[in-house]
Amino acid sequence: MNHPRSLAYGVTPSRPGTLHARSLTGGLAVAPRPGATIRFGRGGEPEVDLRVGEDDLRVSRRHGELTYQDRQWWLRNTGQQLLRLPRGQMMHTSTEPMPLATGYTPLFVKGSGPREHLVELFVTDHGGEGLVPRQAALTVPPKRWHLEEDERLVLVVLGQRYLLYEVDPRPLSYREAAAELGCLHPDAKWSKRRIEHKVEAVRHRLTKGGDFPYPVVREREFAGPSDHTLLHNLLKGLTESTTLVPPDLELIEDEFPG
Repeated sequence: MNHPRSLAYGVTPSRPGTLHARSLTGGLAVAPRPGATIRFGRGGEPEVDLRVGEDDLRVSRRHGELTYQDRQWWLRNTGQQLLRLPRGQMMHTSTEPMPLATGYTPLFVKGSGPREHLVELFVTDHGGEGLVPRQAALTVPPKRWHLEEDERLVLVVLGQRYLLYEVDPRPLSYREAAAELGCLHPDAKWSKRRIEHKVEAVRHRLTKGGDFPYPVVREREFAGPSDHTLLHNLLKGLTESTTLVPPDLELIEDEFPG
């Protein structure tokens, strides 16, 4: 599954400090001018600029906002439910506004039950003084690896905690993944063994390529990291390279509807 609009892949050339924001319903970009504000939530225009969780009554009509001041974009929670940032950082309405770092930030809006709604944010870099201007140069993308559709589905199920940017994420077990896939695609006959074969094929293909950043296969049959560690390395590398990105969670939207 390809997500050409995912902000994890980068943004079009724009003025340094420009904030790009995207949800399932659309996206926008706002230049860095003092007082500029983006409001997001369940409501429609003119109440919010970016709709998110529009079918989820746990999401507030105005759930949060981003304001540009002091040369930074600041995030504030204005809703009743929590906002969750990478590494498990939570924001309540009582939390002081937080500055956004440059680059990509996935933001998760808590909804009904286990539901979380993704808002992707990307702030273009201001760069540094003394550097050679390269505004017109093409961005050098990270190395990404090809995955077949069924491989991507399996890896998204196994690695959903990585795509949710949880603290210290760990893979689902093959048994847990088989149970979820059985609910999502009951006619596909997903089994623990079939999932193992898919993952093993990916691991060996990436190792054969020679440029995957982490070890994902044992050098010797009975020596080296455990299978759990190798799977962790695989999911970590695929997430860090944006081969897998948060919008891929749409593949399991019955579990994580947006």
